[in-house]
Amino acid sequence: MKTFEELGVCEEIRRAIAEMGYDHPMPVQEEVIPYLLGVGNDVIALAQTGTGKTAAYGLPVLQKVNPESRATQAVILSPTRELCLQIADDLKDYSRYIDGLHVQAVYGGSSIESQIRALKRGAQVIVATPGRLIDLMKRGVAHLEHVENVVLDEADEMLNMGFSESIDEILAGVPAERNTLLFSATMGREIERIALNYLHDHKEIVVGSRNEGAENVNHTYYLVQARDKYLALKRVVDYFPRIYAIIFCRTRMETQEVADLLIRDGYNAEALHGDLSQAQRDLTMQKFRQHRTQLLVATDVAARGLDVEDLTHVINYGLPDDVENYTHRSGRTGRAGKRGTSISIIHVREKHKVRVIEKVIGKSFEAGILPEPKEICTKQLYRVIDELERTEVDEAQIAPFLPEVFRKLEWLSKEDVIKRVVSREFGRFLSYYANAPEIVQPTEGRRKGEKAPAESRPRSERRQGSGPREAEAGYRRLFINLGKRDNFYAREIINLVNRYVKGKVQIGRIDLTTNCSFFEVPEGEADYVMKKMGKARVGDRQVVVDLADREPGKGASAGRGPRRAAERKADRPAWKERKGGRRGGRYEEAELWEKSSKDQEDWRQFFKKN
Repeated sequence: MKTFEELGVCEEIRRAIAEMGYDHPMPVQEEVIPYLLGVGNDVIALAQTGTGKTAAYGLPVLQKVNPESRATQAVILSPTRELCLQIADDLKDYSRYIDGLHVQAVYGGSSIESQIRALKRGAQVIVATPGRLIDLMKRGVAHLEHVENVVLDEADEMLNMGFSESIDEILAGVPAERNTLLFSATMGREIERIALNYLHDHKEIVVGSRNEGAENVNHTYYLVQARDKYLALKRVVDYFPRIYAIIFCRTRMETQEVADLLIRDGYNAEALHGDLSQAQRDLTMQKFRQHRTQLLVATDVAARGLDVEDLTHVINYGLPDDVENYTHRSGRTGRAGKRGTSISIIHVREKHKVRVIEKVIGKSFEAGILPEPKEICTKQLYRVIDELERTEVDEAQIAPFLPEVFRKLEWLSKEDVIKRVVSREFGRFLSYYANAPEIVQPTEGRRKGEKAPAESRPRSERRQGSGPREAEAGYRRLFINLGKRDNFYAREIINLVNRYVKGKVQIGRIDLTTNCSFFEVPEGEADYVMKKMGKARVGDRQVVVDLADREPGKGASAGRGPRRAAERKADRPAWKERKGGRRGGRYEEAELWEKSSKDQEDWRQFFKKN
């Protein structure tokens, strides 16, 4: 195993990282650092979170900075404010013994005036979120003409969040003769596009395998009825008395609801999502990092790139739509060589996602069986006993109070005292699980009399889309003719609705498919939302929003080409993966149509022919 000195790291940085506990370089650092210390060496590094990526690019970037010049010489882009601050703090720690070197974090949600003043004083390294950096560039404050190194950290997530155009604009504003470094956990088409356009003779460094899951993470799923998901979550949390976990939810509303339920039931939990102010988010993360909060309930975006030590579990309160998001979620645990566990609580309609994730990350999920109440109570009892045994007694401090305590308890025997202590510490679990609701694990196969999957039923019996077919109580489920193929995810759908519908609309569950999507709004606002969205357009394309449970061909949706096209394609297997049947005819036409533009006329003309 090599040392940091052998990798070429300078003495000032070695001194700082030694004080931080860095003894030997991790595999990604051993691969990347010597290469980045060279000149004109562009890199795409694929490695899971928690493998030491920040130091892998941070140490050589800092070493190549000239502290005698106040000009900005390196820019590091990150997708979220939390990750931006985290990277900046790490770089400041690495460079503490380099006189005159300044690292500045710039991000949205904080005072831009203070960031402007900091940049005017001089910052050789800027760590930024894309939107805020572009704002500072347009104001003439961020001068990037002397930048020699540009780093895109969590590049895949920045592209998933819609920062592709922002990255293009930033890269167009820095010198062509520079090093461009892409660090990512997964390799997608957009990463390859950035590499083709902006990297020169780049080297691809892969630690592990492309798109694989974190090496030290075990993957388990529990299959339950949708209505039992929260009950299952309680059992999982209770079964691990010393759990320290992030619970991932799909939407901000679900995140807050789950956190509120956990707090109500006596758990040490807090929510982290985009509706919180930056100050609230910072305080929540500070408490979680200091272990003052045991369970952090978060959305994907809010928890992206968080580096939290000793995280024991990641719990998916339902699986994400994209495998990349699952990879990032599970990568929060099992970091720095430690083992971790990723647990997914899913219902039957999410089962197919498990198989897709297994194929992509190259790891198998274990089908878990929820612990029984007796098992949980036994574990919690042992926790209480262990804590009593390990409690340190400061006799000098408590001595003045002991006579009164002994007098008050003299009528109790030793056995009575023990019983009362255990009941006080352990009673919550005993009382809950004495009458805990039964959780019946659904069968994974198709029972006699149960309808066949949509793919094998006649088209007249099918319903469009994927995921739950019925809206939550008090909500209506709406269809929209935009999907993942159009780079429309939950964030884009919410922004589009907010743009065209005045007033605050509470958006519930969002389900995404390749060609269309579904979202829920309060029942009384469904007609209003559809009316306002009737004027919506994305570029030259008309947006269609309709009731998801309306029969195709009837009512307001009759004759609408985009909706029928999306429904038919969502029902049908992918063209190139379709097995059996005749090739040619409509399927060859379908492949040609997929390559053409997506405007409304193409949709209508294609299905008119068929």
